[in-house]
Amino acid sequence: MFKHLKNDIPASVVVFFVALPLCLGIALASGAPLFSGVIAGIVGGIVVGAMSGSNLGVSGPAAGLAAIVLTSIATLGNYENFLVAVVLAGVLQLIFGFLKAGVIGYYFPSSVIKGMLTGIGIIIILKQIPHFLGYDADPEGDFGFFQIDGENSISEIFVAIDYVQWGSTLIGFLGLILIIFWDNVLAKKNKIFKVIQGPFIAVVLGIVFYLVTKTNETLGIDASHLVSVPIPEDATSFIKQFTLPNFKAILNTDIWIIAFTIALVASIETLLSVEATDKLDPAKNVTPTNRELIAQGTGNILSGLIGGLPITQVIVRSSANIQSGGKTKLSAIIHGFLLLISVILIPTILNMIPLSVLAAVLLVVGYKLAKPALFKTMWQLGWKQFVPFIITILGIVFKDLLFGVGLGLFVGILIILVKSYQNSHFLHKEGDDIPDGHLKMTLAEEVTFINKGAILKELDSIPENYTLELDVRRTRYLDYDVVEILEDFAIKAKNKNINITLISDLGVIENPVSFMEFFVLRPKTF
Repeated sequence: MFKHLKNDIPASVVVFFVALPLCLGIALASGAPLFSGVIAGIVGGIVVGAMSGSNLGVSGPAAGLAAIVLTSIATLGNYENFLVAVVLAGVLQLIFGFLKAGVIGYYFPSSVIKGMLTGIGIIIILKQIPHFLGYDADPEGDFGFFQIDGENSISEIFVAIDYVQWGSTLIGFLGLILIIFWDNVLAKKNKIFKVIQGPFIAVVLGIVFYLVTKTNETLGIDASHLVSVPIPEDATSFIKQFTLPNFKAILNTDIWIIAFTIALVASIETLLSVEATDKLDPAKNVTPTNRELIAQGTGNILSGLIGGLPITQVIVRSSANIQSGGKTKLSAIIHGFLLLISVILIPTILNMIPLSVLAAVLLVVGYKLAKPALFKTMWQLGWKQFVPFIITILGIVFKDLLFGVGLGLFVGILIILVKSYQNSHFLHKEGDDIPDGHLKMTLAEEVTFINKGAILKELDSIPENYTLELDVRRTRYLDYDVVEILEDFAIKAKNKNINITLISDLGVIENPVSFMEFFVLRPKTF
C-alpha cells in the first residue's frame, strides 16, 4: 500500500480541500453542530478508509442525508437523541453486511450509474457557481434542487449575479485558470507538477490573496465568504465539541424508525457510490460490497458515539481522489488525518481560505464527471442506454440522488420488460423456406407471464387451415401462464382446422393432446 505514497499524498490533500467545506456545509444544512460534520469526515477517512475494501472510495457525511438529519433532530427533540439513532443505524448496517445484502450493489444498470455520475457533476457545477461568484447564502452541503435558502439550483445563479463579490470572483477565476493550466500543461512537462497538485497551489494563492487584500474595500473578502472552522480556545473547549449520545432515549420508537431509515438510505447511497467509483477507477478494481457495509456500519457506530453525522461513501470526494491520481486506500486515510490535524493545529489558517477557490476546485471535479462527450457516447449506444441515462440525470438535478437513481432504475426495468415482451418468440411467416399455409413459432429460452400478450396476439392471428410448428428446443423455462395459453389455443385450433406440430428435444409430436401434460408434468425438462 505504501509504494504509491507519491500518488496518494497529493491526492489526499486535494480530497481534504474538497471534503472540508462539504463537511461543514452538510452539518449546517443538517441543522447539526458544525464540528459534527468534521467528526464524520475524520471517522469516514481514517476508520472506514482502513476497513473498506475500496481502493479509491472516500467516506464522510453525505449531502443526501442532510434533509433526513434535519427532520430527525426536530422529531427527536435534540441532537443527543439523534446520535442514538446514528449508532443503531451503524449496527443495522453491520447486520446488512453479515447477511450479504451488499449484493444489491451489483444490480444497478450501467446507464443509471453513468447518469448518476453525470447528474452529480451537473449539480456540483450549478451549486458551485454562486460560491465562485462570492454568494454564499446556501451552505456547501445543500445538494437538493430546492434549497434551504428558498431558492433552487438554477435561480440561485441569477441571484448570485446580482450580488457578485469581486474579490472572491477574481481569486476564484485565478484559481480555476491555475488548476486547468496545471493539469493540462505543467503536469505533462515535469513529474514535480504531478506530486504537487494544482488545487493545493490554488488554495495557497487564495490565502495569500485574502491576506494582501483584506483591507481593500473592493477586493477584500469578508469572513462570511471564507471557510468557517470552529476555533477552540483550549484543549477543554476542543473536547467539548464532541457530543455523547443519550442512550436513555433508546426505547423511543421514533429513534428506531429513524435508525432504520438512515441505515437503509446510507447503505443504498454507499452501494451506488461503490459501483460508480469502481467504474471511474482506471485499474477497474471491484469493491467487496458486503465488506463495505460492515466498514460503513462500524464508522457510523463510532461517529454516533462521539457526536458525528451519519457516514456514507460519497462520490464527490471519491471522484476527486481518482482525478487527483490516488492509487490506494491510503489517500482516504491520510485525508482523514489531515482533517483531524488541521482542525486542531491550524483552524485559523483554514479560516483564511476563500470559498470561491474551493468552488474552483469543485467546478473542475464537476466538469470531469459531466463531460459533454459522454452524452454523445450514450446517444450512440442507442435509446435503451440513453433514455435511462438522461432520466437519471434529470431526476438527480431537479430532485435528489435517490429519486433520480430510482427513476432511472424504473425506466430501465420498463425497457427490459418491453424488450422481453418483444423477444419472447420469433414467428417465421411464409417465405422461401416456409411452405404456403405454414407458420413456425420459436419460443425463447425463458418465457414468462410478461410474454403472454405477445404470444396470445400471434396465436390469435393464425388463419384457418394453417399448420403451426411450435419449436421449444431452446426453451428452458416456460411459465405456467403461457402453458395455459397454449392449452386454450389447442382447443381453438381444432375449431379453425389448424394443425399443431410440437418440436422439442424429445422429438416431434403432431397435434398434442395436452400441452399442460407435456410441459407441467415434465419438470426436469421445463
